[in-house]
Amino acid sequence: MINLADIHSLSDFQRNTKDHVSRLKETGKPSVLTVNGKAELVVLAAGAFQELAAKVERAEAIEGIRRGLADADAGRVRPVREAVEAIRKKRRIPRAS
Repeated sequence: MINLADIHSLSDFQRNTKDHVSRLKETGKPSVLTVNGKAELVVLAAGAFQELAAKVERAEAIEGIRRGLADADAGRVRPVREAVEAIRKKRRIPRAS
């Protein structure tokens, strides 16, 4: 969650960039930048962003696995050979010799 202490104006960020960058790197927490009092941007250190992106990727993979398992449990599956054959026919891919 965003802490009120992590909300800054874009002007302040521009005037004190070094301080803000140091804080972002040190805490790993994002800052919200405002323009005319309205939240416009979120700034995050590159390392913290990479961590966040990895977590999102993992969560998406887990969700895909859950959906696949639910499909299998519900019987919405078919043998791989049958699926590949259907794709081959749909895309008009000739059989390999």
